[in-house]
Amino acid sequence: MIDHIIGAGAFPEAKVIATKVFQQNPNKKAVLREIEAFDQMYYLKRNYKSIYPSADIVVTRDVQTLRLGKVTLTFYLAPGHTKDSLFTVIEPYGIFLAGDYLSDVEFPFIFSNYRDYVQTIRTAEQILHHHSIRILVPGHGTTTQSEEEIVSRLHFSKYYLEELPLDNESLIDVLREKYTFFEGMKSIHFDNASRVVRERDK
Repeated sequence: MIDHIIGAGAFPEAKVIATKVFQQNPNKKAVLREIEAFDQMYYLKRNYKSIYPSADIVVTRDVQTLRLGKVTLTFYLAPGHTKDSLFTVIEPYGIFLAGDYLSDVEFPFIFSNYRDYVQTIRTAEQILHHHSIRILVPGHGTTTQSEEEIVSRLHFSKYYLEELPLDNESLIDVLREKYTFFEGMKSIHFDNASRVVRERDK
């Protein structure tokens, strides 16, 4: 997804942490062409060069850690939204960087694989069980310090993923009521449903 890297060139001194899948993406040039098309469509002229960043630290497994003084970063592979998605827990602060999961403004966007997404939500559940999470930071939506809200987002993701294969028309009504901008995202829900069918028929 181009929004994951579209601003990378603005931070040339930043250290990049990414999964092995991200690092080995064979379509890097195509991603840069997408960014160029995006800028052309919206008349954007950046004061930096668009780049596909190279990872300084490559995450290859779950529970891989990085110690920075008294701070520990624990990484979990989180495929489903995209193949290269990543969870990060920052301790001792109890910060959970959830990427494009557990949002309060988006239902699950499955751009990679339904089964992987289901497993990644299980991973999120395990993170909440094994770490003392005090702050959830999603890639889209609102940061929250409410344990009740964090658990609610997790449970809704599980509910959505369970209902999606059932071709449940009432699910659309639930989504419309829950998400202010559902009409703008509705096509993604139908894409999710189609993806489930394709995976099931393989």
